[in-house]
Amino acid sequence: MGIRLSVAGRLRELRSRIGITTREVADQSQKIAEAEGNPEYYISNAWLTQLENTDSIPSIFKLFSLSVIYRIKFTDLLLLFGIDLEKIEKHRLAMPPRDTSRATIEIHDPERTVTFPVRFDPGFSVSTTNLLSRMVEVWGEIPISLIQHLDLRHQHYGYIGLQDFTLHPLLRPGSFVQIDEGVRKIQPGKWRTEYDRPIYFVELRDGYACGWCELNRNELLVLPHPLSPCSVKKYAYGTEAEIVGQVTGVAMRLVDAVHGEEGGNARLPRRQ
Repeated sequence: MGIRLSVAGRLRELRSRIGITTREVADQSQKIAEAEGNPEYYISNAWLTQLENTDSIPSIFKLFSLSVIYRIKFTDLLLLFGIDLEKIEKHRLAMPPRDTSRATIEIHDPERTVTFPVRFDPGFSVSTTNLLSRMVEVWGEIPISLIQHLDLRHQHYGYIGLQDFTLHPLLRPGSFVQIDEGVRKIQPGKWRTEYDRPIYFVELRDGYACGWCELNRNELLVLPHPLSPCSVKKYAYGTEAEIVGQVTGVAMRLVDAVHGEEGGNARLPRRQ
């Protein structure tokens, strides 16, 4: 009860800060409700008084109106009630999907900051392997919105499912891959090593696949690594499978997860 009352008190403070009455809130919310064509946005004088004095929880529509009227971010209002949208990605990572899928990265509050290197030590060379912590001279708090201007927001990423061993051990299950959607045609040619061969992210009717690809007339072949237990998969190109793009980067564990972690005891399936 004490926590809820403190929320109620904070809501009263927000209204007092901009110097409007509960009746004025009702009038302004009525305009929002009319503009949106939904009476759920309306906040009556009596309901707002109840909200400011009890443990009532407003609907998302009324929170929207309060966000507009009080000039406060919607995410900050949710925080008053203990809901932190930034934890969504944390919980998603804790429950990775079994199958290969596209990965989404949501930024709910672009004004939040993250620790980011702002100056590198000039004594280190980027051509040699080193610890990032030793290469960075100055760390700073950078707004997430600034990082978005590096085009991270517009990049596309994929997740290799915990049961997808198509390119194992080159790409381990649980890896994240960066996808260049500008390259959607399979590049013919010979490659000096398996590391030079292009990897493609493929959209299927019921999911996704990631592997080496070849076109055999109207058939798209998704080829596994020679050490993989998986077999070649064949799809009708253009109807059953389409190329999303070429994989250009990967974030991957080099050792299996420790005992007790999700997928830590995963074993290679028998060759299909």
